[in-house]
Amino acid sequence: MVIAASFSFTAAAQNEVIGDTKGPSVDLNHTRTYATIVDGDTIPLIYLRPAYKIENRVFANQAQKNKWNRLVRDVKITYPYAKLAGIKLRDYNQQLQGKSEHEKKELMKKVEKELKDEFGPKLSDLTMNQGQLLMKLIDRETGNTSYEIVKELRGSFSAFFWQGIAKIFSSDMKKRYDADGDDRKIEDIISLIDKGLI
Repeated sequence: MVIAASFSFTAAAQNEVIGDTKGPSVDLNHTRTYATIVDGDTIPLIYLRPAYKIENRVFANQAQKNKWNRLVRDVKITYPYAKLAGIKLRDYNQQLQGKSEHEKKELMKKVEKELKDEFGPKLSDLTMNQGQLLMKLIDRETGNTSYEIVKELRGSFSAFFWQGIAKIFSSDMKKRYDADGDDRKIEDIISLIDKGLI
């Protein structure tokens, strides 16, 4: 957002892009700021961070409020892992380009060991709900369900095996992230996290 110190100019007189970092700057109360020139006048430009309005959530009872607070806590715990999974998956996909099936298998064994060493202890501390949430968020970040990722990296048998284990714990590795439907609350929380509001 840009605020100009004066609004008494016409669009025809303006010959610079407002906020052009290559344009002039002025010293305003010992603070250097960008400026623009309009009809020979130098007008300081002040950039403000976006302001967000958050509506207070209204809960029907304490149980709903507690459920919301648990969801916020769980998203804060799992979202960084999902973002990292997206980054790493894109990196691994680049590394796999042009490799033979044997080279791909060897690379995936190495990657799996690195991931287990780095994240195994942390991920094993997740609750069942946090694990289910992480699977959804991985789909959000990568565009692939956990089932599709395991199938691609470890094969159909492994994907089938882990899907069976997930079903025992009332989970589903094939479930898609639905930002506009079932997962709307999660999307709202992520938006607040990304904006630094929670």
